[in-house]
Amino acid sequence: MLNPVTDAFETALRAILPEHSVRAAEPRYLEEPRGRYEVREGLLALPETTQEVSQIVRLANEMRVGIVPYGGGTGLVGGQVAPDGPAPLILSLERMNAIRSVHPEENVLIAEAGTILADVQAAAQNVARLFPLSLAAEGTARIGGNLATNAGGVNVLRYGNARDLCLGLEAVLPDGTIWNGLSRLRKDNTGYDLRNLLVGSEGSLGIITAASLKLSPRPAGEGTAFMVVDSPKAAISLLAEARSQLGDGISAFEIIHKQGLDFLEEYIPSVRLPFEEKPEWCVLIEVGLARGLDPQEALETLFETGLEKELVSDGLIAQSVGQRTEFWSVREHIPEANRLVGSISSHDISVPISLVPEFIARAGRVVEQLGPLRINCFGHLGDGNLHYNVFPDAGKSRQDYLAERDEVKRVVHDLVHELGGSVSAEHGIGRLKTGDLEKYGDPAKLAAMRAIKTALDPNGIMNPGAVLAL
Repeated sequence: MLNPVTDAFETALRAILPEHSVRAAEPRYLEEPRGRYEVREGLLALPETTQEVSQIVRLANEMRVGIVPYGGGTGLVGGQVAPDGPAPLILSLERMNAIRSVHPEENVLIAEAGTILADVQAAAQNVARLFPLSLAAEGTARIGGNLATNAGGVNVLRYGNARDLCLGLEAVLPDGTIWNGLSRLRKDNTGYDLRNLLVGSEGSLGIITAASLKLSPRPAGEGTAFMVVDSPKAAISLLAEARSQLGDGISAFEIIHKQGLDFLEEYIPSVRLPFEEKPEWCVLIEVGLARGLDPQEALETLFETGLEKELVSDGLIAQSVGQRTEFWSVREHIPEANRLVGSISSHDISVPISLVPEFIARAGRVVEQLGPLRINCFGHLGDGNLHYNVFPDAGKSRQDYLAERDEVKRVVHDLVHELGGSVSAEHGIGRLKTGDLEKYGDPAKLAAMRAIKTALDPNGIMNPGAVLAL
């Protein structure tokens, strides 16, 4: 049984930390982007060292006070707020934001968990390297949170999720013990992999305080193109063709539906759309090639092949860095337009890539049966991750559909499960999807997860209610 934060706990906390490290939490620490969860008040701890994090966790464990880790606050499944249960301590690592070391000859960078993702990218760029994790919130999201949620983004097709970009971790375990696992090794076969246990655990098994990150060479040449495809099936075939021609040179392959372009035109007209007549489906392709290879020529060849095979009907290849930025602005502003419209139910799902066309067709039919609704389906086609969002009919708001929200989510997630997919592709479980994990998760996996949680965190202080329901 957990205890709430009390005056006695706050006094004990202030006694072990510098004066400026404990204060009442401002509103931004008490809410999350989608407005599903909100906390009225909370106590905030802002440590500056791993040793201070250890002291905080040890005290919380002794007094059985829950801890909610807070990164950049950009998570979309409520992992950063705890509206239910005894009032927890909010722990932000934003002051632990140093790049500890960079080893360009090893393609390794070591950063503290509070470092903003864009700053990690910039530090890599300063030594002519690339840290390829890229997502819309990279100017706010912090690397500790990226790892804790195993963030995805647009470059998973080529470089993998956050998990694939992590060589080692430093972390504080639930009893306050510091695990010094900041390995720079590619090969370390010495027992259980605690790194991969903590990555994706959303702070429920420990607090990541620093990470050893994998860098890559920067591509010598990059190119970006929009191509109009007749259908999701044609997009899959074009992806296969692109892989045959370019191999690992494809960095991103995003699918966009006309509904997303319509929302942009209506709600963010400052974003320049690529086509005068909006296509039903199009793909945004990014390539990064080695020295001696011309990305423009590669994209032109791919487009010509697509025309010959009747996979594409139109296309635009960016002719400058500015035009590449414009193309990506379209993709990056779609989630913002979605928020302005206000979805009834948003789904971060994945299915086997070859089944994406079947999912889109069948999901459209089952959603249509629930009434007049609009669907904006877009996302990372290259790795099978779709953002399948359902919106009110024109002229109505999501408030008009509160009774239908759960049913919309159920029919979409049931279909995802039937097709062997995942109801959480890249956003995590947080608190929003604990019921989905219970419903769709494999019983053996869930039992193992609970056993691990109990073994490492017997008092249940680490992000209570996240990932595994209370």
